[in-house]
Amino acid sequence: MSEERKHYRQLYVQVSAGEVYAFIPGNIMEIFVKKGQKVKKGDALLSLHAMKMDNNICANVDGKIEKINVKKGQAVSKNDVLINIIPDAAE
Repeated sequence: MSEERKHYRQLYVQVSAGEVYAFIPGNIMEIFVKKGQKVKKGDALLSLHAMKMDNNICANVDGKIEKINVKKGQAVSKNDVLINIIPDAAE
C-alpha cells in the first residue's frame, strides 16, 4: 500500500530555484562540493546535524555551484541560504 504525501511544510521565506536552504536549525558537519562544481538535482551537497541526526542536504536543481555560504562546524538557523547554484539553462 503506497501513500502519497499530500501536505508539505510551508517555508517562512521565499527562496529562488538555485538557493539551497536549511530546513531546520543545526550545525554544518561536512561540505561535499566546491565552488564551480557541476551538480545534478538530488546530489548531496552538505551534511547538517540537527536533533541528533545528520541530514544530507541535496541540490534542488541541475547546475553549477556559485557560492558556498557556510563553513564546516558553523551553526545555521532555519531558512538560512547555505549554497547558491546557477541553474542549467532549459534545453
